[in-house]
Amino acid sequence: MHGDGPLGFIGTGTIGNPMAQRLLAAGHSLIVHDARRAAVEDLIAAGASWAESPSAVAARCRIVLSSLPGPREVEAVALGANGLLAGARAGDVHVDLSTSSLAAVKALAAAEARAGVALVDAPVSGGAHGARQGTLSVMASGERSAFERVEPLFAAFAKRTFYLGESGAGTLAKLVNNQIFLCAGLLLQEGFVLAAKAGLEAAPLLEVVRASSGAAYAGLADLTFARTFDQAFFQLALAEKDVSLALASAAALGVPMPVTAAAHATYARALAEGLGPKSFLATLLTIEDAAGAQVAKLAKS
Repeated sequence: MHGDGPLGFIGTGTIGNPMAQRLLAAGHSLIVHDARRAAVEDLIAAGASWAESPSAVAARCRIVLSSLPGPREVEAVALGANGLLAGARAGDVHVDLSTSSLAAVKALAAAEARAGVALVDAPVSGGAHGARQGTLSVMASGERSAFERVEPLFAAFAKRTFYLGESGAGTLAKLVNNQIFLCAGLLLQEGFVLAAKAGLEAAPLLEVVRASSGAAYAGLADLTFARTFDQAFFQLALAEKDVSLALASAAALGVPMPVTAAAHATYARALAEGLGPKSFLATLLTIEDAAGAQVAKLAKS
């Protein structure tokens, strides 16, 4: 049991659910809520208690964690008619584990501060597998005192926790990480489609790349060219959203990112082609379709 009493947890989907499970396993008492009651049934079976709304969670908990799809959902949960602030008290802490935009986090932090609530934006990296294994990375920012109050909680589901300063810094770190990861992967795909169009086989080309200066970009090769796009451990729709949030944050700061914008255009095209539920690596299908060439499936090396 945490010294502040039971913890609230809102948003128990693909990654939120295993994080909540690990908090329960670490001995914390949880009050949970999700837009879909079915998403919390396993948590209730494991000892969590259900609350009918975010405000009902906040009324019972001095610390509330949320893990939600994006800025709109976070704003609705925090500021809506039955949102967190409707049930919160001065001195409470809201830990948002979602991936958001810099502007949205700063606006939410200001709104919650006016109600006496401290926001710790703490997006995570490592996916659902990392959440289940307790190996996530947490990128946190906000008031130092609020961070120190909640930092011990992260040990339940994270291997590394970084404190990055004022509100929004953690979110920006997550966006930069995902921007690099998601956009660089498209270079690999485009290069191998180019090779396929010219008749150069993927297997010997990958051997060359891994022995050469392109090796730094070949980390996703095995997953990409195994062509298991229906195994959506990270959906293409979420990848498009994250790159879009990085671009929105860059625009707000006046930072041109033409390469990222070009990569986003490929994600947006793949989304329009109905690939959103598939793995983010399914952008390969979009690139192949445009080129009229296909990279041969490779066995995992």
